Amino acid sequence: MTSTPLGEGNYPEPIITSARSNAGVWRVAALGLALVVVAVVFSVFGDRIPGDWVITFVGLLAVVGVFCLFGLAAGLFRFGGTEERRTVSRAVVDSLPYGAMVADRDGKISYVNGHYGTFAGGMSNGVPVGVPRLFAGQSEASEAIYRLSRAAKDGRAAVEDIRLVGGLGGSAAESARAFWYRVAVRPLPETDEVKKPLSIWTVEDITRDRDNNESAFRDLQRAIDYLDHSPAGFFSADARGAIQYLNSTLTDWLGYDLAEFNSGHLSLGDIVRGDGASLLMRGRGDGEIRTEIIDIDLVRRNGTSFPVRMLHRAARMADGELGETRTLVLDRSSAPDIEEELRAAEVRFSRFFNDTPFAIATLDVEGRIVRTNAPFGRIFKWSGEEKSLELQPLTDLIGEGSREKFARAIKDAAAHQSEIEPVDALLNAEGDHAVRLYVSGSEMSAGSPEQVNVYALDMTDQRKLEAQFAQSQKMQAVGQLAGGVAHDFNNLLTAIIGFSDLLLLKHKPGDPSFSELMQIKQNANRAAGLTRQLLAFSRQQTLRPQVLELPLIVDDLTVLLKRMIGEKNTLQVEHGRNIWPVRADLVQLEQVIINLVVNARDAMPGGGTITLRTGNVTRQEAERLTFKGMVAADYVLIEVQDTGTGMSPDIIEKIFEPFFTTKELGKGTGLGLSTVYGIVKQTEGFIYPVSVVGVGTTFKIYLPPHDQVEAEKVIVAAPVRDLTGHERILIVEDEESVRAFSARALRTTGYEVFEADGGEEALEVLEDLDFKVDLMISDVVMPEMDGPTLLKHVRKTMPNLKVIFVSGYAEESVRRDIEDDQSVEFLPKPYSLDQINTKVKEVLQKIDKDADA
Repeated sequence: MTSTPLGEGNYPEPIITSARSNAGVWRVAALGLALVVVAVVFSVFGDRIPGDWVITFVGLLAVVGVFCLFGLAAGLFRFGGTEERRTVSRAVVDSLPYGAMVADRDGKISYVNGHYGTFAGGMSNGVPVGVPRLFAGQSEASEAIYRLSRAAKDGRAAVEDIRLVGGLGGSAAESARAFWYRVAVRPLPETDEVKKPLSIWTVEDITRDRDNNESAFRDLQRAIDYLDHSPAGFFSADARGAIQYLNSTLTDWLGYDLAEFNSGHLSLGDIVRGDGASLLMRGRGDGEIRTEIIDIDLVRRNGTSFPVRMLHRAARMADGELGETRTLVLDRSSAPDIEEELRAAEVRFSRFFNDTPFAIATLDVEGRIVRTNAPFGRIFKWSGEEKSLELQPLTDLIGEGSREKFARAIKDAAAHQSEIEPVDALLNAEGDHAVRLYVSGSEMSAGSPEQVNVYALDMTDQRKLEAQFAQSQKMQAVGQLAGGVAHDFNNLLTAIIGFSDLLLLKHKPGDPSFSELMQIKQNANRAAGLTRQLLAFSRQQTLRPQVLELPLIVDDLTVLLKRMIGEKNTLQVEHGRNIWPVRADLVQLEQVIINLVVNARDAMPGGGTITLRTGNVTRQEAERLTFKGMVAADYVLIEVQDTGTGMSPDIIEKIFEPFFTTKELGKGTGLGLSTVYGIVKQTEGFIYPVSVVGVGTTFKIYLPPHDQVEAEKVIVAAPVRDLTGHERILIVEDEESVRAFSARALRTTGYEVFEADGGEEALEVLEDLDFKVDLMISDVVMPEMDGPTLLKHVRKTMPNLKVIFVSGYAEESVRRDIEDDQSVEFLPKPYSLDQINTKVKEVLQKIDKDADA
């Protein structure tokens, strides 16, 4: 049976509908029989039945009849017939362009639309067959039909696409052709007519759709093959610069394997040389798609470059976001001979334009950007992902302080002025970025908006270097001044302290003058402390470096530090593992730690925690640090962290300057951190503060590790009790008061002392004494001949002579000579009576021990 075409006035007839129930017919027959019985009763027993009853019965029949007439008119009742009434739902099913069948879960068919009968085998002896039976003879469909049947029994929905060679009919003409059928089953909701659960089966011939899809796929494959093997390269990138597609030609040029390429694994920065990626991330700000011609170099996988011309298209979305790019790539490494010179010139210009270390931009007469080269985005801190630069005023990218001067320069360039002063400007980008802008007029051409050329040099590093150099010059000048002042002060203080000690030998504690002498000495010692800080800041003190183990030094200081910070503060010490040794002056390094801990205590007026850490920093870790001036290398780290008030960036810039302090008047000299800075720098280390206001401050000290495997053993002399002696001592000092005190102090304890006011006189005295001297005490800095020069002359005739150098100040070269000569002892100025006597006794005892050995 074939379905009737659906048109105006036509209704597609179903093949089979469910049998209408006979219950309605039997009800009508029963009602008629009941009326006949009532009529017989009235006729037989009419004389016995009251007339009112008869009238009442007839009235009821009349009312029922009138009600039925109104019900028929209103559509409440319909006359039943042999023909099934036509509903919208059945009309929808009958008009479907594929076969549909309704059956219960046992397979009993209750409804089949007309299209189902068009399938070969859909009818058997005029009766429709179920879908499982329709495909029963097809082995290719057995598994799919089984799954659909199980789904129908379970009340589930299922869909299967079935491929049959020759189709359901199995016609000989198309026996080799593959036919596709989409078979589906789904449960239907319960209805008032049928109480059993029903399912609807659908069978659709999708062969044509499959053929169309396969044809489209083949066409797509051919198109991709054409694109892959075209004589030009092609690629596409997303808004982040990740390459989504590369054709085979371009992958061959670049040296990549197309089979290994995955979308997003390469970026524009991998294939475009230098800053060229920014040129491909523009797009017009108005969203218009425009093709740009860009001459640039691409980078092969092996790192070599080759010139190309790109036909590039990019657009921005309505929200300003960059869309995907489409780029055609032409290889310019070879060209016909007739075009060779022009091609070579264009390649040279494109490389000059895009590989130059400075930014280039062309502007229109209003100062808006028309075109830029590749480094422009890097120098002006602009990312192509943000927004387009095209037609954006260049003044928007520089700080307000330079905009007026730059605007005047643009006007002069547009007027073709020959000499235009460069403009120094800061960028609006985050950070302290500076550029120098050179402006000139552009060659006029018809229809071209390019009127002004701008060349921008990145001056950021130079500005930073200039600032650092100015700061270092200032610190050096202050240091030289401090060192010179300290030298003269130390000579004065040596005499004051020394003669005070000599007077104290004559005035005992009960003497009325004793307290005044003690006041003189104590204040002189305080002044000596200030001069030591000045020398440490100026890095002009003489260090006695030795190999030290930091954890041991910190642990030895812990008791002292806890006493200094008080009970309301807590000190925590944390050591790393296997800390490398360092080579430094023990006393000075201890002073650094003590100063930082004291500052940390003062930064926590309400109490807090001070953490002292040691650790190793490898070269790889140092490379990731961002501290200015720090060279990537191995370091030993000392950290002093507090939980105090913190410091603002303005204060951090000044904390190492001498006499700068944030403490109240009278509570600090401002030399503590400058002293720390000088000691660390003199030890060839680095110190950096890291602070957050309201959180705390951490001082990080990076010292170079000592490369010696075994630490040097420092021999500490036992305390000297007996300070007397009888040896011959030569004192060389150009300051008369210092020389007089030193000579008198040593003569008091029994030594035979000779004096000289300079190096030349010292050599004469030694010659007069026939070079029979046990010890020479010499100042380091003297006119005409300094201490180290004197020592070189003395070594020629007295190679084993012990020498004590005294000085409160020494030049860099002198200090280095002293440090390298381990046979030379050092006594810093100012020194007291007890200190010079003790030092002399220690050195002479070493001479005796060496002679015994």
